[in-house]
Amino acid sequence: MQYIPPSSLRGHDLAPLLASRGLDPDWLTTGDFDPHHPANIARHTYLQAAELVPHHYRTAVPTLPEVHAWIDALIAAAKQAQAERGGPIASVTRGPSLLLLGPTGVGKSHQAYGAMRAIAVSGVAARWAVTTAADLYAALRPRHGVDSEAEFRRYRDAPLLLVDDLGAERRASEFTEEINFRLINHRYEHHLPTVLTTNVSPAELSSRLGDRVTSRLAEMCQLIPMKGHDRRRTA
Repeated sequence: MQYIPPSSLRGHDLAPLLASRGLDPDWLTTGDFDPHHPANIARHTYLQAAELVPHHYRTAVPTLPEVHAWIDALIAAAKQAQAERGGPIASVTRGPSLLLLGPTGVGKSHQAYGAMRAIAVSGVAARWAVTTAADLYAALRPRHGVDSEAEFRRYRDAPLLLVDDLGAERRASEFTEEINFRLINHRYEHHLPTVLTTNVSPAELSSRLGDRVTSRLAEMCQLIPMKGHDRRRTA
């Protein structure tokens, strides 16, 4: 674990995230050059996560109690695994997943990226892969000079994965159905924490994503329906 100077996180608006964990902002300046100190892990992990969070969500903070409970469960499991193996740091490697459902503009992506930022400053190491469903399909389409399977494994095997806007296509093709099943099935079988957002209602999940994917999502994810108006239109 590389030592990260405390000054590297100035201006990232981390006080609300730290306060939700009962931590003072000054906690991030501690560590005494110990690369395994939780504060240095938080600095290191947050800088990695910040590169993946879109600029629009750079200050996102999770507000839903269910999201906070999911975050706490992942962190607790990571610390328990560290204690059992006697490792120098706690890392998120296994745990439950999250599915945020609701119409466009109600804040699903905000909650998802807020959760990502909150985990990053917890002092627990967490390595993410982030994509939208549309970008995932585009990246995996066979084309000359690109190893699509290697690209797929990057998302399939990521310790934590965020897929935004799953099921956005009105009619799934054989290609997208195969990608959805292979991705979800692998992460389901290996208990890899995954955050998914979708505009699809719970009643429409099977028709849009297929029974096999929907069944696995129902077991591996906590489903969090979100309601409200399109905040982008009223901003």
